[in-house]
Amino acid sequence: MPFVPRLLIVATTSVTLLTGAVLTGRHLVIRRRSGGMVRLAETIPVHSAYWREQHKKRGELLYVALGDSTAQGIGASRPGHSYVGVLARAIRRHTKRSVRVVNLSQSGARVREAVETLVPAFAKYRPDLVTVSIGANDIVDFEAERFERELRELCAALPPAAIIADLPSFYYGQNQRRVKVANEIVRRVADEYGLAVAPLHRVTHRRTAARTALRDVASDFFHPNDRGYLVWASAFEPLLTAAIDRLNQKRL
Repeated sequence: MPFVPRLLIVATTSVTLLTGAVLTGRHLVIRRRSGGMVRLAETIPVHSAYWREQHKKRGELLYVALGDSTAQGIGASRPGHSYVGVLARAIRRHTKRSVRVVNLSQSGARVREAVETLVPAFAKYRPDLVTVSIGANDIVDFEAERFERELRELCAALPPAAIIADLPSFYYGQNQRRVKVANEIVRRVADEYGLAVAPLHRVTHRRTAARTALRDVASDFFHPNDRGYLVWASAFEPLLTAAIDRLNQKRL
């Protein structure tokens, strides 16, 4: 039997154990994410029903939100803990007035669905305040030309006071590179239509991927949790406060 240095044996054993630990950890993450996706999918009708009930309530101010599952609050412990719910409370706090919230969002919606489904519904309202966050679902099969064309259709249907968010950070990889291109389009098109852009990418990106995975996302490792939605709301709040101030000046 050939002589094998003891140090080499220890090193080989360590690498084997580390590799096994990594594979085990990856398997556990995949299992947790898969289970989380199933659990969150089950909450979609619950959140939709909650926002339908909110539509029926009266308020001195009308706040309309357009978006996807994040506007619905998927991943939050309850629908009202979505960024839309957080912003609605901020409006009430800042204005000391009652607020009716119309949440025109659809889980899984891309910009195309917003144009085809949400915009016609939006035309029925005369909102005082509008927020829009859409486009994250376009990233997987991203096509820049199509994205810009559809985004223009969406922005053309929004009032000048609307606030549209750029896309959140995907942190790394091909999707993050696509987000960079998408956000360049969002900022350029929004500027052409005179719309304010909420810096959602900046506020999410400055929280590291590791920290976010542990603290800011739900069990599917994609949607925000309650803490994550507070971060999302922070991207909108300064612009929303400015919009409220302008609204108050008009009513004087």
